[in-house]
Amino acid sequence: MNSNATPTPHPREGSHDRSLRNLLVEIKEEAKSFVDTRLRIIKAEIQEGLGALRFAVPMGALALGFFATAGLLFTAAAVTLVASAFAGNPYAWFFGFIIIGCLWAIFGGTAAFFAVTQFRNRFPKRTIGVLKADKVWLQTEARSHL
Repeated sequence: MNSNATPTPHPREGSHDRSLRNLLVEIKEEAKSFVDTRLRIIKAEIQEGLGALRFAVPMGALALGFFATAGLLFTAAAVTLVASAFAGNPYAWFFGFIIIGCLWAIFGGTAAFFAVTQFRNRFPKRTIGVLKADKVWLQTEARSHL
């Protein structure tokens, strides 16, 4: 070994020797790498999700079509049943459709009420509060620097 050679310090050793510029460049590169990695992960997840959607969307549409047909057939059966209760009346079918239509409207209104109630209770109140506090803080900071 040569005794006159001076060892070169490792970049991480003696951090006080590193300049602020080098430190900022290193932080910038690490941030770029971090963001790039996250973007690649998100892109891969989206591509996997799209592959699943290519099969799920047509199957979901087909299922909705079958359920809609079944609903119409059950409705027709219910109307026929109610109309038979008014046998001999010239408005038997009219009464059947009106009664079953009102029944479905009541069921739909009840379902809509519960859906609206669930959405109202699930609104992110804490997040909205934090965002409002951040807004006030930013406005205060902006005014203090004017």
